[in-house]
Amino acid sequence: MPRLRVALAEDGVLLREGLAGLLDRFGHEVVASVGDGAALIAAVAEHEPDIVVADVRMPPGFTDEGLRAALTLRASHPGLAVLVLSQYVEQTYAAELLDSDGGSGIGYLLKDRIGDVREFVDVVERVAAGRTVVDPEVVRQLLSRRRAPLSRLTPREREVLGLVAEGRSNAAVARALVVSEAAVSKHIAGILAKLDLPPAGDDHRRVLAVLAYLRGRPGGPEERR
Repeated sequence: MPRLRVALAEDGVLLREGLAGLLDRFGHEVVASVGDGAALIAAVAEHEPDIVVADVRMPPGFTDEGLRAALTLRASHPGLAVLVLSQYVEQTYAAELLDSDGGSGIGYLLKDRIGDVREFVDVVERVAAGRTVVDPEVVRQLLSRRRAPLSRLTPREREVLGLVAEGRSNAAVARALVVSEAAVSKHIAGILAKLDLPPAGDDHRRVLAVLAYLRGRPGGPEERR
């Protein structure tokens, strides 16, 4: 993986410094390390990083300042990858982030995942490479909320769907499930067909389409029936 230039936004000083040191240890450069959304926007304008890693809740209100900054940056800096961190599963925030049109990698990760150092860095690298990565717990909750359409899927197809929504390639899904890539491709085709979603060659658009369906957003497949 090429050396990434990262802008980091986290109001907790210890966590912020820990993340900066972690990314540096894996060969990436933290070009800016700030504690609020306004400072993040200014830092991106100054340093032009490859990816932004930002907490959802930051000063002054500790509600959604980090998310707002991330959405602003996706709109103003096409090609900038964004990874948002959250303490809890906040499905509204996840949906809003995934719906944003930035044309680049995007991720929503729970802070608990940072405890697995290699997994966290892997997510940063996948998002920077243009993939969509959704925390497995967010995926699990989205799946549990939409049991009707998902009842069409087999248990194996549910497993595949969860891994795809985490931003994994067909090869990575195959390795995780110890099956062939051909089997994964067949499962994905079956999933898209059963959920009335047309096959798409682009992983990013495919994940967004699946998540949009699971959320049942206005105008989605459920409302057209």
